[in-house]
Amino acid sequence: MKLILTREVSNLGNPGDVVEVKDGYGRNYLLPQGHAIKWTRGAEKQIADIKRVRDAREIRGLEHAQEVRDQIEQLSIQLSVRVHDSGRLFGAVTAADVATAIKKAGGPSVDKRSVEIAKPIKQTGKHTVGVKLHDGVTAHLPVEVVGAA
Repeated sequence: MKLILTREVSNLGNPGDVVEVKDGYGRNYLLPQGHAIKWTRGAEKQIADIKRVRDAREIRGLEHAQEVRDQIEQLSIQLSVRVHDSGRLFGAVTAADVATAIKKAGGPSVDKRSVEIAKPIKQTGKHTVGVKLHDGVTAHLPVEVVGAA
């Protein structure tokens, strides 16, 4: 089965790549999860749009990753979450929450899969979160978790 990837799939490819996979894998996993679309001549024209969006998000090299790291480390992130009377959270702060907070604080758009939370954040207070930008470049971001009223 010939497919066009719409998201990054490990060991398969990046968005915009045309891949050949077994029918069951494509039909039962890639298509229902939204990781790919069926290849057709009309869909072939969408590849340019998919690649343009990917290039806008992608870190272009070590120097660019270092610039983005400096940008992220200057941010002050404050997450407002629901808490119990004892100060514990209902649930935990997720990587998606941190990625969204970075974008709202005026930082660059980062993928939630690049956010690294060492220990689950289940308490209010100050925590440090890593954002992996390149093989040798990780931004360390202070995140303050406060209880919402």
